[in-house]
Amino acid sequence: MTQVTDAHIEHPPAPAMSTWQPLHQRVFRMLWIATVVSNVGSWMSDVGINWSMLTLSADPLDIAMVQAASSLPMFLFALPSGVMADIVDRRKYLLFSQLWVFIAAAGLTILSFTGQVTPTVLLVAAFLLSVGSAMSSPPFQAVVPDLVSKAELGPAIALNSLGVNISRAIGPALGGFLLSLAGPWMVFLLNALSVLGVAWVLWRWKPALSVQRLPPEHFFSAVRAGVRYVHAAPVLRNVLIRTVAFFVFASAGWALLPLVARRELGLGPAGYGIMLACIGLGAIAGAVLLPRLRQRLNADRLMVAASLVFALTMLALAFVRHFWLLNLFEFFTGFAWIAVLSTLNLGAQRSAARWVKARALAVYLTVFFGSMTAGSALWGQIASHFNTYTSLCVATVGMLLASATVLRWKLEKDPNLNLDTSGLIADDARENIPNERGPVLVSCEYLVDPDAVNDFLQAVHELRRVRRRAGAMSWAVYEDIDRPGLYIETFLLGSWVEHLRLQERHTMNDHLLQSRVLAFHQGDAPPATRYLVAPV
Repeated sequence: MTQVTDAHIEHPPAPAMSTWQPLHQRVFRMLWIATVVSNVGSWMSDVGINWSMLTLSADPLDIAMVQAASSLPMFLFALPSGVMADIVDRRKYLLFSQLWVFIAAAGLTILSFTGQVTPTVLLVAAFLLSVGSAMSSPPFQAVVPDLVSKAELGPAIALNSLGVNISRAIGPALGGFLLSLAGPWMVFLLNALSVLGVAWVLWRWKPALSVQRLPPEHFFSAVRAGVRYVHAAPVLRNVLIRTVAFFVFASAGWALLPLVARRELGLGPAGYGIMLACIGLGAIAGAVLLPRLRQRLNADRLMVAASLVFALTMLALAFVRHFWLLNLFEFFTGFAWIAVLSTLNLGAQRSAARWVKARALAVYLTVFFGSMTAGSALWGQIASHFNTYTSLCVATVGMLLASATVLRWKLEKDPNLNLDTSGLIADDARENIPNERGPVLVSCEYLVDPDAVNDFLQAVHELRRVRRRAGAMSWAVYEDIDRPGLYIETFLLGSWVEHLRLQERHTMNDHLLQSRVLAFHQGDAPPATRYLVAPV
């Protein structure tokens, strides 16, 4: 169940690169093919679980809880997984996640073949399979730069998205056909076997050894650093808010689709698979057309347009009962879905520095799947107490209202954001200080012209986000009342090694903001910097 889902610096224009160029990299090509096959198995398994639940229970809440059980692990485990992906061997961690999925899928196969499946078993299986996805998703996204060159990174991400949508188009239809032919146990078995290809590629891959100047972060301190980064990254916060605003309501379309297919349209597993395949085809069409749409619409306008289309398709799901006409609307469901997903994912990627990328993407996944989990349970509960029409209509109105979040939380904030590492690492000669010494209070003294104080204060307050993003626990600026024009910036770090890490985490954006502050400093000597370490 592997689903691989602030400064203006001038660069010379990059040469045009084919979308397929990353496939020339052998390991990336093999992993991409294996992942597409595994995702096909994953979608087949999803169809099998949903259809088995429809067979065993007529309660809309039970049907919706399958979506909730599949989304909950991402909410619970994506952030810890992102931390692990930043601090341990990603290859070994990915291998462990594939082993987890194989065991869960094989266990479900045995229970289904022997007739021991119950609604509770299906919910537990959906949860365990999704735990494997929660473990693998952040490291799979973070490992791409290790497989391709920097110039190939954009096309590689696009190829991964295309692979997911190809499997979305093939998996449900094939799963529905096999359900009709052999029963659920067959799709569960094929899902288990599909994982082995990914595991084989990972086993044979020998990544280049990276030299770490500093010791790896501890788990809980890495979690705190990731949370601090998100709190101090306004673009990423906007992405997260917009994620909640869309997916809480969009989850109704996914949670109630099986119910509409079985109870309202009277479809069998093959017909349900065709509906999901139409969504996948729409997503593929969206992935192909998105580059042209982005030339005409910025991220915020594209997000609003896609949200309105998705709201329209939910209304169609509530009222249209002609099979092929509804499939036409489901095609646009896939189109809008991939437009929103890619726009939010691109925003999350753009707003995360490399050193914390897996953790930042994990936070995004946590919010995404947390919204899906809560929404699925909510709309299932409403459908259980009233009906599917009411639930889908309320979700549609909610999505229309949530689209107004674009007025306050824009994805296009800081369009020139550049979070590439600056490479300007200061070699600190204080080798006699143990890494664990701390806390460490750092102070920087600036002499400022009285006429420029207001501009200086505005600029230096921009450094607050820089220090906090890189690991500072607190930040402040003070004026010396005995020496007018002397301002002291202070920030607190947890230990001496955190001070060293802060130096390594400087981005091009951080360098630009620091240069802007330094321009206000008077005198030939640079600002005096002091490091105060708590006594032992």
